[in-house]
Amino acid sequence: MWDALGVLVLVGHYGLLLLLCLYGGHRLQLTWVAWRSPLAETPPRLKQLPLITVQLPIFNERYVVERLIDAVAALDYPPELLQIQVLDDSTDDTTALAAAGVAKHRARGVNIEHLHRSDRTGFKAGALAAGLKRAQGQFVAIFDADFVPGPQALKSAIHSFADPGVGMVQMRWLHLNRDYSVLTRVQAVMLDAHFAVDQVARCAGGLFFNFNGTAGLWRRQAIEDAGGWQWDTITEDLDLSYRAQRKGWRFVYLHQAGCPSELPVEMTSFKSQQHRWAQGAIQVMKKTLPNLWRSALPLRIKWEATMHLSSNLAYLLMLLHSAILLLPSVYIRQTWGQALPWWWLDAPLLLLATGSHLVYFLAGQRLSKAPWGPALRLLPALLGTAIGLSWNNGRAVCKGLRGLDSPFERTPKLGRHALQNLGLRARPRAYAQHGGGHAHAELALAALYGSYIILALSMGWWLLVPLLSVFMAGFLYSGSQSLLEGRLQWAAA
Repeated sequence: MWDALGVLVLVGHYGLLLLLCLYGGHRLQLTWVAWRSPLAETPPRLKQLPLITVQLPIFNERYVVERLIDAVAALDYPPELLQIQVLDDSTDDTTALAAAGVAKHRARGVNIEHLHRSDRTGFKAGALAAGLKRAQGQFVAIFDADFVPGPQALKSAIHSFADPGVGMVQMRWLHLNRDYSVLTRVQAVMLDAHFAVDQVARCAGGLFFNFNGTAGLWRRQAIEDAGGWQWDTITEDLDLSYRAQRKGWRFVYLHQAGCPSELPVEMTSFKSQQHRWAQGAIQVMKKTLPNLWRSALPLRIKWEATMHLSSNLAYLLMLLHSAILLLPSVYIRQTWGQALPWWWLDAPLLLLATGSHLVYFLAGQRLSKAPWGPALRLLPALLGTAIGLSWNNGRAVCKGLRGLDSPFERTPKLGRHALQNLGLRARPRAYAQHGGGHAHAELALAALYGSYIILALSMGWWLLVPLLSVFMAGFLYSGSQSLLEGRLQWAAA
């Protein structure tokens, strides 16, 4: 009986490890393609500039709404070819601030309107769909509340639509508050890798990739041809991206066209954002992949779409492997003796499963022309933060797989408060999110890995101690930071 149980544990151990290696190998493949395939940044030019509708979806954004409206009103684009829609679903004083900002710019001749909905049906997707009905432009640009597009944002992207087959153009995200804290620096490196590796490789390779929800332009015909904005998932941007590309529309990623944005400065806000992205990706996976695999699309596109949409499963796999199977598998192999060279098998698999992500992040910095030094110093924090997300994102994956609905939770933006490190007590109270029981769960996991470290030391399993220490540190940081943010009394703005 114990031999059979041991076999099951080892099958689970190596099965999960091989799946993690699959995702790690996929990241290395994307990194290689991005490294070897720089994007052409000289699209043909349109003979005439078209009318563009700029949509600004906002919900309770008192700290950034004026900054956003001012930036978009200053876009360097012919006024007669520009329509601006402030799509306001707010329930607080954001509505008054937005109305005042719109009135200010209308008085000086800007074609801008304030559209307020009291019924938030469909959340952001519903607001975009409602605005599209009143849109005058054949092209639609979208900027979320935490973005500050530069004057040349539209002109730098619109000419890619000279190709009539292009349905969407995505710009790169830049980061206004990159150096606010270790957390924002870690987020910046993660996002740099997504844009410099994932988006570059998929675009250059003719594969499906996604509109990132903001800092991009759509051909209106592509939106309508794909069935319009839908809200049966909480990542409406990813859903529409796949539906449009399945209809034959091609996407363009412009790495040199950057749009500044604000990163979440609180751990709870960061985790809320990650939770939404992870759950939404699984929802889109369930909605999209069955029909995609039945289509006549090339196998390489089907495979890449599968890896892309299912990539958040790696968080759940990592948690299950490290928390449940890792130590029992070591114990079983020890009791069976050293007849088989177990560590010669484990070492390369663990290296591929974990080291591939570090290569991916460093490549993202290199391809973004960022200095190596800061990224190298951030590697422990990067690894710990990614591991600390496994409980948060693992729960999101489970909810997505089970078909559970979640409310659309916006990521709080703090505007000027996010540009200066004022400390937790000096941050605005409005829009604060709390860690709650999930922070306690992360601290419990940190304690669990701490007990594993003690066990590993007592058993002489020295090689496991560094790995288990990273897991303990990741959960300890995520849980304690969330709990601290939830319990401190924040000062009013």
